[in-house]
Amino acid sequence: MLSTRTSPPTTPHPVVAVHDGGVVLGGRPVLRGIDLEVRAGEFVALLGANGSGKSTLVRAVTGLLPLARGEVRLFGEPQDSLRDRHRVGYVPQRATAASGVPASVSEVVAAGRLGHRRLLRPLRPVDRRAIADALDVVGLADQARDSVSSLSGGQQQRVLIARALAGQPELLILDEPTAGVDLPHQQALADALGTLKERGVTVLLVAHELGPLAPLVDRVVVVRHGRLAYDGPALAEAGSGSGHAPYLSLVDGHHHAHDHDHPGTGRAHRHDHAPHVAGPLDGSHEGGGRG
Repeated sequence: MLSTRTSPPTTPHPVVAVHDGGVVLGGRPVLRGIDLEVRAGEFVALLGANGSGKSTLVRAVTGLLPLARGEVRLFGEPQDSLRDRHRVGYVPQRATAASGVPASVSEVVAAGRLGHRRLLRPLRPVDRRAIADALDVVGLADQARDSVSSLSGGQQQRVLIARALAGQPELLILDEPTAGVDLPHQQALADALGTLKERGVTVLLVAHELGPLAPLVDRVVVVRHGRLAYDGPALAEAGSGSGHAPYLSLVDGHHHAHDHDHPGTGRAHRHDHAPHVAGPLDGSHEGGGRG
């Protein structure tokens, strides 16, 4: 079985640390001045409109895109020299588990164990246990022998998540895992990620909308025009009146980031328009596209 710890491991370093990060694509700055930390056990959602740079940010964190400036550290180590790459699991945007080569669900998930064993070596009992547990977490244990090509899009997305989980990562990065997935499969995904959160896995999730994932989120980071526009608590009561932290409230169908006014301090009230975060049944979905 995978680790069943219920609290994150103690670590002196953030799991993810981006300092003054910048990415340039085709001569155009896409990300500028990004400062972001994700601590062990946190579930952080990166939100933003299409083209805002949120997917570019996670690809820079994983090393799939080079930084033009700044630095990314994972578990306190420079990202490009991280020794144990299996500590990071990544599920890319709009990927499919079907590769054109006939493969069963279990065979695809087994690929997630490559970081723990030598190539072409047979699966060990510890590998088989990790694969079985990953399939159980995503609710596909009964379909382990099915052909991946016979599964729905939502089920294939869960196979890819199981493949990442089979590597027993401490950090799981998902790029819009609910895009194009119907509500029942979104709920199945939320259940799986809820289990991982209970085990102390750190999750960095890119989303256009949260839907059933919303209750899992500890922090929301909003990306706008290549910069971080908001970094703070997830949805909270607009009328809480605590005055200690920003909150996101739903006003006229749009989420807004606020800072409370403090009488006598001279602090201005900030009314920062953030991208709409809708439920899966809302009729106000924006069109698809890269973030």
